[in-house]
Amino acid sequence: MNHVNMENISAHRFTDGKPNLRRYQQARWDEPVIFELSQPGERALLTPELEPAIEAAAHDVLFTLPPGMRRKKPPALPELSQNRVLRHYLRLSQETLGADFNVDVGQGTCTMKYNPKVNEHLARDARMSELHPLQDESTVQGILHVMYEMEQVLKEVSGMDAVSLQPRSGSQAIYANLAMIRAWFEARGEAAELSPGRSQDSSPPSGGLARSDSSGGANVRDEIITTIFSHPSDAACAKVLGYKVITLYPDAQGYPDLAAMQAAVGPRTAALIITNPEDTGIFNAKIREFVAAAHSVGALACYDQANANGLLGITRAREAGFDLCHFNLHKTFSTPHACGGPAVGACAVTAALAPFLPRPVIVKDPGGDYRIEQGGERSIGKVAAFMGTASIVLRAYAWVMNLGAAGLREVAEIAVLNNNYMMSQLLKIRGLSAPYAPGKRRIEQVRYSWAELCAETGVHSGDIGLRAADYGVHYWTSHHPYVVPEPATIEPTESYSRADLDEFAQIMSRVADEARSQPELLRSAPHNCPTRRVDESYLDDPKRWAITWRGWQRKLAENGVTTPTAMDRAL
Repeated sequence: MNHVNMENISAHRFTDGKPNLRRYQQARWDEPVIFELSQPGERALLTPELEPAIEAAAHDVLFTLPPGMRRKKPPALPELSQNRVLRHYLRLSQETLGADFNVDVGQGTCTMKYNPKVNEHLARDARMSELHPLQDESTVQGILHVMYEMEQVLKEVSGMDAVSLQPRSGSQAIYANLAMIRAWFEARGEAAELSPGRSQDSSPPSGGLARSDSSGGANVRDEIITTIFSHPSDAACAKVLGYKVITLYPDAQGYPDLAAMQAAVGPRTAALIITNPEDTGIFNAKIREFVAAAHSVGALACYDQANANGLLGITRAREAGFDLCHFNLHKTFSTPHACGGPAVGACAVTAALAPFLPRPVIVKDPGGDYRIEQGGERSIGKVAAFMGTASIVLRAYAWVMNLGAAGLREVAEIAVLNNNYMMSQLLKIRGLSAPYAPGKRRIEQVRYSWAELCAETGVHSGDIGLRAADYGVHYWTSHHPYVVPEPATIEPTESYSRADLDEFAQIMSRVADEARSQPELLRSAPHNCPTRRVDESYLDDPKRWAITWRGWQRKLAENGVTTPTAMDRAL
């Protein structure tokens, strides 16, 4: 009998029955920006000629614009054929990492989870995508129904009495909540004339608080209290609104310092705004006492629930005593981050604060019809155009309705299980630790530290992250300042299987071994990606970069450098 000589193509994937790390080499295209690809006269599609009757009826629409708004010449848009447009963007897509490409657990605090494609189909359906926000209410009853019902879901999840879906990001929701806090105290004659300033955060990380400068005055609420491991936008938005910021640091166990909180509150306190669990993944079990301390001096309590993925159906803001909170639909409720937008940061408030919510709001009439209600004497007004990002709300609503109440709780339970399994695997790696709360479980993420490995090898957390990209995964350090030295923040969410988590842990273990055996390999990473290490000195020198192609061309010309493109030659 003749035996066919066949290669076992799967053999390289396993060693002693255990899966090896997959081989990875990302595409690298020397792809010009689209303006450089422009060729005069090329077209991706041809639009039909304007019919004479329509032209006669519409006249010259540009003529109706004020002279100062009319272009003196057409915009310099790139001219490309359809196949070249397709190739251009497909090539760029091959040079990225994303949630649909790789195990995305390394984007800690971002709650990157799988976005079901059925929800994408819903959002791109013409009945959704071709809606216009200025349509008559009678023609958009469907999306108004969806948005209204999503508000009811968030009321139930938070325990609050009223919701606004208008803010278009988590930071904008924080800003809206703080604006409502300011409006609340303005209505009581307790708000100061606030102007943006700079906090002075100098407290040592061993506990206690840091207080920005403040001045005297009676019945003036001009201070916001937050914690160092809450989202930085909490403090940043307070500063934008002109508040002085008091920052609480953790105690030796990593929990917010309750004694420091009780010492910080006073007649000038407007609110406590806090993330819980914090970005360390540690849940503050004394959160009610923090809220009570704020309430004891007449201040409000605001809950930043960007880290709510491990809490759905388990805890609610209302039971902890909060007056306001917000959710990121683009995190917790499984809608795309889309490079920072579009997004929805949903504000939820108690009945007492409902009059201050952004307007307009959606109202359901007794007959079952929905309408958009403007006005509101105490409302902070619009924080975004129209009603917010309707397509994101639709995706979130579809996700919730598919899961149901029991499913939402299961999301939280699996997220917590995945996170603690991941922690058990990662802490087996020599040189990696999880500071604070020794022996305690975490909720949905952990902020780890590579300080021991760095001391041994000289390799920094940022180097590890760049080397991780060579294995096709994301990796994130933490928000600044690096209170946890050499940080790495990992958040598995509920989307990933045990095999996915094992693969990521194996990559981290391999990279740690490389740090000891080949440290220069990490210091010069990445090697398998389309781009190499970025010279970050450029970031501090605006003369060396530009945010648009035209701006870059102008800077080159200012320096006597000319690089004419096909488009430039055509103009």
